[in-house]
Amino acid sequence: MFGRNATMVDPANALPGRDTPVPVPERHTVLGTPPAPPYPDGAQIADLGMGCFWGPEQVFWRLGAEGGIITTAVGYAGGYTPNPTYEEVCSGLTGHTEAVRVVFEPERISYTEILKIFWEGHDPTQGLRQGNDVGSQYRSMVLYHDEAQREAAEATREAFQPVLERSGYGSITTEIEPLRAFYFAEHYHQQYLHKNPGGYCGSGGTGASCPIGVARTDG
Repeated sequence: MFGRNATMVDPANALPGRDTPVPVPERHTVLGTPPAPPYPDGAQIADLGMGCFWGPEQVFWRLGAEGGIITTAVGYAGGYTPNPTYEEVCSGLTGHTEAVRVVFEPERISYTEILKIFWEGHDPTQGLRQGNDVGSQYRSMVLYHDEAQREAAEATREAFQPVLERSGYGSITTEIEPLRAFYFAEHYHQQYLHKNPGGYCGSGGTGASCPIGVARTDG
């Protein structure tokens, strides 16, 4: 948590990383499903940056299988360094944000509904920080997998902006970019708040409600 580098690293100055990925646990501690691919046929993936990833992952796994959630995981995305460590990401020298991966059944929960949870679950107006957590690794991001996801992210952002303004907030700073790579975080970060019930949770929204129905709801 609590980073200090509130600037984005230039790609030329990013840490080099490594070729070897971090080992991924075979089973989700709460849901019992594999966190890593291959995922079931028909499953869709949402990769989202909402600040420190411990709290947001818990928000999504609590929806459970009955809520359409197949599995969740935390990792690093949106930057330049391959297979970074947590310490490297927290240095601000990888360009990554802390991201939560949500694998879901679109027949039970749409991508737009996932985005509603995303927008309401953090403050998307804070730039390179989230609350007391300062640094590029805490910035708000939607990392889309296809054009339908991009359109949904942009449409819900446009719908949420005037709601935030009426609540006294500024402009949304959320980055909406195609996913280049998702690097799984170390095992001790996976389902952290299940393993450490009293652990730090920086999650907190604005109290504003994001209208849905303004974007595609079929995936």
